[in-house]
Amino acid sequence: MNILVFGETGQLARELARRGGGDQMTFLGRDRADFADPAACAARVTESGADAVINAVAYTGVDTAETHEALATTINATTPGAIALACAARGLPLVHVSTDYVFDGAGDAPFAPDHAAAPLGAYGRSKLAGEVAVRAAGGVHAILRTSWVVSAHGANFVKTMLRLGGMRDRLSIVADQVGGPTPARDLAAACIGVARGLSADAAKSGTYHFAGYPDVSWADFARAIFDQAGLACAVADIPSSDYPTPARRPLNSRLDCSETETVFGIKRPDWRVSLRAILNELGALQDG
Repeated sequence: MNILVFGETGQLARELARRGGGDQMTFLGRDRADFADPAACAARVTESGADAVINAVAYTGVDTAETHEALATTINATTPGAIALACAARGLPLVHVSTDYVFDGAGDAPFAPDHAAAPLGAYGRSKLAGEVAVRAAGGVHAILRTSWVVSAHGANFVKTMLRLGGMRDRLSIVADQVGGPTPARDLAAACIGVARGLSADAAKSGTYHFAGYPDVSWADFARAIFDQAGLACAVADIPSSDYPTPARRPLNSRLDCSETETVFGIKRPDWRVSLRAILNELGALQDG
């Protein structure tokens, strides 16, 4: 399969480049696809020889989106909508990655794909608008919501904890936000699998969830990172109210991923296994 990927240097795009397998992939970085220019991105689809498209680009600044919502909406909604229309015109399946932030985080049950969306902030609103635009295009698509993406690349929780845990003997970490850490390498494999599934059966179009298991708090995730990395850094549990941020975070980021397994045969990955691979790549895995 010839897959056109929007994105080149982000966590997901870099792992897609590693896991392409027998697929031919073309990656579009900012120099070839400016996500602030919807028409230009749509043109890349129109002129491509792709069999499928994966959108691995997003404005992910949850806090900065509060003061730059227009830009976040362009990148997360307007441009994906234009790409989706171009895909629909050519009959190309589109895999569009979204987020748990479209939900309000209420309760403690995993959110099903058809649960009512109610984002808490600008980032979530922009991503929800992107979902609406992709669906409205009317083409073959899968909106794949995920959470807490980590890898050996870019800025993410694992790398932050390694940096801070190497400098301090104690950290206070939020313990009332719970979700599924998702290794980017597993997300990449899922995106490819979903793209193949859509190509084989357009009736599989819809909204799906993919996140790592088991669900865990940020504090317990930090403990697991320190344990595997062999860092003697204690973790003190604190509530979100003790760590105020410009944008509200959902307390419950659990995602019900059962439909993804039923339709595509893609199971939730154990993030603890992939964490070892990430730490090994970073040279931070404790021997023995």
